[in-house]
Amino acid sequence: MSGTKMELQRNAGIAVENKRRVCLVWEDLTVVTSNGRKSAEKELLKGLSGYAEPNRIMALIGPSGSGKSTLLAALAGILPNNVRMSGNVLLNGTTRRTTGCKDVSYVTQEDYFLGTLTVKETLTYAARLRLPSDMSRNEINKVVSNVLAEMGLEDSAESRLGNWHLRGISSGEKRRLSIGIEILTQPHVMFLDEPTSGLDSAASFYVISSLSNIAHDGRIVICSIHQPSGEVFNLFDDLVLLAGGEAVYFGQATMAVKFFADAGFPCPTRKNPPEHFLRCVSPEFDSIAPLIPSKIENNASSSWNSLMNMTAEEIKSELVMNYKNSIHSENARKRIREMKKSEEPLVGKIYDTSWLNQLCTLTDRSFLNMSRDFGYYWLRILFYIMMSVSAGVLLFNIGTSNEAIITRGKCDGFIFGLMIFLCLGGVPFYHEELKVFKRERFGKHYGEAIFILSHFLSSLPFVLAISVSSGTIIYHMVNFHKGFSHYFYFCMNIFSFISATEGCTLFVAALAPDLLVAIGTATGVIVFMMVPSNVFRSLADLPKFFWRYPMSYLSYITWSIQGQFKNDLIGLEFEPQVGGDTKIKGEYILDAMFGIRADYSKWWDLGVVVCFLICYRVLYYLALKHKERASSLLHVKRTLQHIFLKRPSLKDKYTSKRHQSLHPLSVQEGLNSPMS
Repeated sequence: MSGTKMELQRNAGIAVENKRRVCLVWEDLTVVTSNGRKSAEKELLKGLSGYAEPNRIMALIGPSGSGKSTLLAALAGILPNNVRMSGNVLLNGTTRRTTGCKDVSYVTQEDYFLGTLTVKETLTYAARLRLPSDMSRNEINKVVSNVLAEMGLEDSAESRLGNWHLRGISSGEKRRLSIGIEILTQPHVMFLDEPTSGLDSAASFYVISSLSNIAHDGRIVICSIHQPSGEVFNLFDDLVLLAGGEAVYFGQATMAVKFFADAGFPCPTRKNPPEHFLRCVSPEFDSIAPLIPSKIENNASSSWNSLMNMTAEEIKSELVMNYKNSIHSENARKRIREMKKSEEPLVGKIYDTSWLNQLCTLTDRSFLNMSRDFGYYWLRILFYIMMSVSAGVLLFNIGTSNEAIITRGKCDGFIFGLMIFLCLGGVPFYHEELKVFKRERFGKHYGEAIFILSHFLSSLPFVLAISVSSGTIIYHMVNFHKGFSHYFYFCMNIFSFISATEGCTLFVAALAPDLLVAIGTATGVIVFMMVPSNVFRSLADLPKFFWRYPMSYLSYITWSIQGQFKNDLIGLEFEPQVGGDTKIKGEYILDAMFGIRADYSKWWDLGVVVCFLICYRVLYYLALKHKERASSLLHVKRTLQHIFLKRPSLKDKYTSKRHQSLHPLSVQEGLNSPMS
């Protein structure tokens, strides 16, 4: 590391103590799923033991469902609440759960970012959230520059990240950016879930090479990886091979080939070792084996024939037994005993920033994203203005004739109905921000309340712009009840209405599992609340059961339109239906035609809409806070169903290998069976 970089990090109190040896130990680690019934429990990890040392990068390899991600989550301390873990996870001899310091970082498999920001801006905002509040902007910029250089992102520092509708940087650069964000605080231990997922061979090699450099800078790096290439595999120092939650091999990566050879399953010449390892222990190959063409079988080596004559479960059991009795297991147990004696706790790495700094940083970042993304608010503002002009042209200078009574009611329903559906255009953008929040929540750098408040504050100028522009155009073109107080109420009513609608859609988006479900559910909820809101039928004509009581009181749309009716009609007089009769007062119209009581102020209606605005944000907070606990229980039930579901075997389908049909995918090891 350069002198400038070391000096900067020393002054900030976050320098990596390379002289201190940081060790991670796990012993008799067992993880069991639990959904309240003993009979449905399943062991995901079965008494695993191992260790990790600095200056080394470790790979967790195994077939799907072998326990790689579970072991990674157990070591990182992010297991869901509905699983039970037994055993010890020690960091420098201290229980991982009681370290109290942010010495561990976790990089998720997905790279979620705000697509309108540049690489440098993303790192800068992350640094402002993670590094101490007393660091100056210049110091933060220097740290960001060092990370850009370390991760090879200098050339793309000013490039936009891109999202579902904007082009941006490559997947490999996004993955390196995710890693760069985590090394801002110089963690002692880094966990990465499938860092090469979705990348080509060149990008995968670049990412793992960067991780190797990070590890050799005095850190522990552990990553799960499904099937690395030979070049990528050679970059790993240590290897953990899992199958069915058990350790098939733990030790140096370079010794794994010899271990398999000694166990009677030598790796064929010119074959990628990880592919051979997975071929031995993956149950997916049991269903593919009957489809192997006879030409390949006749040319196969003796080791291949031995694999053809044994099931994956039999091979796994033999390898597990060989490992338990091997010198590798003995050396691991001995090293674990030595490392457990180290009881030097890691201290002095608390980087929590103030809540005010978190709020300002998130608000600034969210506002920048909203202002740059044309589809977030600018496009909707354009449509709001077009809709307002259209409504003004259709209902220009509506007047106070007898026919204008019904027309005014239709006008209010038309305006608020269109506004509420234009709000649904923001759901994809809310969903994108939720993904970013969930990724950043792993580090616990800010809470749900700060995130929700920052989003509201950053959207405030845009919602005000919509309210004032639309309200001004409609109010003056339609010629609603004159007077500044009526105009002010109309604009404030639109603002509260749109804010409450956004709160409702945010709440739905937080509960929905994906974007399409979020859009469909939000649309259904809004249409459901429009039914008792005077848009389709007056309150007096609604069925009293359910729709009148209680739905009309639980719909913020009802209160908003009701307040606008009062704002527009109270104080006006309309021409009678028959000439010569007395003029019809607006208060009478409210009660007789629309079933709205005029004995309390319109400001009470506006206050109720504001209360709904707040309530939806509170529900949004509760959804973000507690959704994971409920969804994790559902996920475990689905996982158990998947585990206990037996895939049909193809062995009984073919009585003779001579008459087996060929399939082009059957010779590509590592792929799932097309019949499964």
